[in-house]
Amino acid sequence: MSFIDKIAASLAPIASKEDRAEARRKAEQIAQSNDWLDNIIDHHRKIEAAFDRALRASSGPEKLQALRELKVVFAGHSNAEESVIYPAVVEHSSKSHATMAYEEQAAAKINFAILENIDPMSDEWRQKLEHIQSAVQQHVYQEESSWFPEVAQNAPRDKQAALTTRYMEEFDRYCGARSSQPTQMSSIA
Repeated sequence: MSFIDKIAASLAPIASKEDRAEARRKAEQIAQSNDWLDNIIDHHRKIEAAFDRALRASSGPEKLQALRELKVVFAGHSNAEESVIYPAVVEHSSKSHATMAYEEQAAAKINFAILENIDPMSDEWRQKLEHIQSAVQQHVYQEESSWFPEVAQNAPRDKQAALTTRYMEEFDRYCGARSSQPTQMSSIA
């Protein structure tokens, strides 16, 4: 853990697995009427599964392939959040939350780049990947526990419909064709 990570952990303690699960349950309830949040939670799950695949892979080539897949979904997701959702966080929640979110995602991207230069069969590679996973878990917790629910609560309905469309456009711009269509709400005309 870096010096900066230690300072951050002391200021904002890392959420437990139970806290993260509770935040996810609450966010899923809110997402039932907010398609943009539903899409984000789906991508959070995909990122979590990709971390698990990378950590479970047994050979160097399998680890590198799993890491490539993780980086693609993470980049598409983070680019879409940075382009569409974080500006809404500034407008409907907190500028400081959005600033922190940008910084955390930039740090994860930097750490992924560092990971590319480490032997995938080494303990150092696994430790770096686990460090990134832990940071991403905390980031997701912050998004799902407060930042995004505040946007869902405070943004007007028409703005939320636009967030859904724009988020998926940006995700698709990086990741290509959608692996699944976003949920369509009957209440949005």
